[in-house]
Amino acid sequence: MEREIQLLWAAVVLYVLAGALAIVAVIFGRKPEKTLQGLLWSGLLAHGLAIAHRWLRLEHGPYVTMHEILSSGVFGLLFIYALAYWRYRPIRPTAAVVLPLMFIMAGWMVLTDPKDAYVPPTYDTTWLVIHILFGKVFLGGVFVALGMAGVILLRGTAFGQRRFATLPGDRKLDDLAYRFMMLAFIFDTLMLIAGAIWAQDAWGRYWAWDPLETWAFLTWLVLGFALHLRVTFRPSPKRGAWLVVAVFVLGFLTFYGVPFISQVPHQGAV
Repeated sequence: MEREIQLLWAAVVLYVLAGALAIVAVIFGRKPEKTLQGLLWSGLLAHGLAIAHRWLRLEHGPYVTMHEILSSGVFGLLFIYALAYWRYRPIRPTAAVVLPLMFIMAGWMVLTDPKDAYVPPTYDTTWLVIHILFGKVFLGGVFVALGMAGVILLRGTAFGQRRFATLPGDRKLDDLAYRFMMLAFIFDTLMLIAGAIWAQDAWGRYWAWDPLETWAFLTWLVLGFALHLRVTFRPSPKRGAWLVVAVFVLGFLTFYGVPFISQVPHQGAV
């Protein structure tokens, strides 16, 4: 376990350096994109090795304890963001918005107990892994959209208007954000389907409206509503940004709040 903790701390330090660099770059108008990418991918490499080491040692994925769920959550969100950062140059300044959020989540992760835990036999199916992977892609897509939404909202302030002036206009950022929201909606739908199949294997029922299932369905409805509103009424970029924020907050609470405050079968295994 000592090697895992060392790798995890190395990843956190690299993430913090990347985030700090992103903030400094926005404040002083610099573009250290290659350095930031190098720090981010180096952190992901160290983090991935920590997760792989634990997976091989315990013979199950990072989805049982709160520590494991937060670890895989940070890795998944940053991995998807790093891919978007590499592929879509216009969104790169959004790193100053999204990476500080990861400071909070990573801090929460390192404060949790990294104790060993084991998956109950009835949970140990391929559908559980598929269900979780779809969920990571869903939240990762919303996370990328959140970065663009944050820029749109900050650009309405005196500070942000000047610092983010070189980015594309609000309407273009809004369009790109909702492309990622559509990707998130597809994977959220697949997550619910895969989760129902897993639930049938684990508990002998596809759906039971337990708190986590209810919140997951509510998140899907709100995400669908946001996309429908976007296509039908074309709200202003600022209102669209607030919808993205609402979906992310709801999704975050579903993943990292509900399972650990309710006594349900999902508790501690999402």
